[in-house]
Amino acid sequence: MEKLAKRALLVDFYGPLLTEKQRNVWDLHYQQDLSLTEIAEVEHISRQAIHDLLKRTERILTEYEDKLGLVQRFWLEREKLMEVQTLLKGLTRTDFCSQAAYDCHQKIHTMIEDVFTNIAAS
Repeated sequence: MEKLAKRALLVDFYGPLLTEKQRNVWDLHYQQDLSLTEIAEVEHISRQAIHDLLKRTERILTEYEDKLGLVQRFWLEREKLMEVQTLLKGLTRTDFCSQAAYDCHQKIHTMIEDVFTNIAAS
């Protein structure tokens, strides 16, 4: 998983466990793309303090993931859903012995599409 995507997932899952200052500085740097110097001016502290805070925050997020594994579990479940989605797309009406079975297949397919839509929106 690319580093930027991993950081985004870490903060999505564990961000509420950070202090307000940690979340704010993280957001300014990684979401709003402000430089360390710009953030230091906004926060009225040194550039080095911002650097240290970002490194400490990343370490904290990584420690949460090491202990809880929510991002890894999310990624594995997402991969499984993608495989199921691919398998469902390969089925056609003629693969089913009844209309009810095909309707059930369509419902499952729609539900999985909804899950992916919700994941992409968040």
